[in-house]
Formats: sequence, structure tokens, C-alpha cells
Amino acid sequence: MKNLIRLCLVVILTILLSYTLQAQNHFAKLEQNRNSQAKELIHTLNKTRDTLILKSDKIINSLYTLNHDDTRNIDFEIDSTNYKFPLNKLPKGKHVFVAVLEPKLIVFVVKIFNDAPNNQSEISRTSNLISVEPTDEDILIVDY
Repeated sequence: MKNLIRLCLVVILTILLSYTLQAQNHFAKLEQNRNSQAKELIHTLNKTRDTLILKSDKIINSLYTLNHDDTRNIDFEIDSTNYKFPLNKLPKGKHVFVAVLEPKLIVFVVKIFNDAPNNQSEISRTSNLISVEPTDEDILIVDY
């Protein structure tokens, strides 16, 4: 009987450990704003978790990120109801995003676990210019 209990515990711990390790293989994780007033902005990640998708009934005026010294790393004027932002240009770490829907500011967090798949250096990653255009379709247009 004791062996059966030990076997069950080992199986359960193995399943939990494999689930935890598998969850850490993702490129990014989104911590959504759960405030009831933030529900007018739908913010999700795509299936591969490398693109931030923003949708709203109201116009999203802009999107920016804040870092620890209150400076803006990214600052985009959107002026659209749909927007897709590629996360592969962000360095590894925690990024606090602010979406502006006048007069509200909706704050959420994206954590990047891995470096970008192309393994560019930090200098080349920040020196490349990116232009992301808002669209009402499900197509992302990126100019490098």
C-alpha cells in the first residue's frame, strides 16, 4: 500500500514538473489588466506568443512602454481600433506597456523570456528601425 502511494506521488510530481518546464518554453507571457474599467481593451498574444494584439471598440491613441527610470523605450501613435506589435524587437525582461484610450490609460505587463529568434546582438537589435502600421485586417505590415 505504501508503494502505491509513493508511486502515485512520483507520477503526480513528474506531471507537475513537466507542465512547469513546458510553460517556460514560451517566448513571452502577458499579464493582463484585470480591472473592470480596462475591459474595453482586449490585449492578448498570438499563438506563437511573439506578437501583442490590441483590439478595442474605441480608438487606441498610442502605445508606449516604461522602464525603471520612467523613460519610454517604445512610443507609437496608433489611432486605430486594431494593432499588432511584434515582440521580437524587445530585449529579455519585464516590459510595462501603457495603451492610451482617451481619457484612460490601460497598463499591462509583458515578460520576454527568450532573446529574439534571430539572436541579434543588443546593439544591432536597438539600432534597427521598425515601422509597424495599424490595420483593420488580420495582416501585420512590418518594414525593416
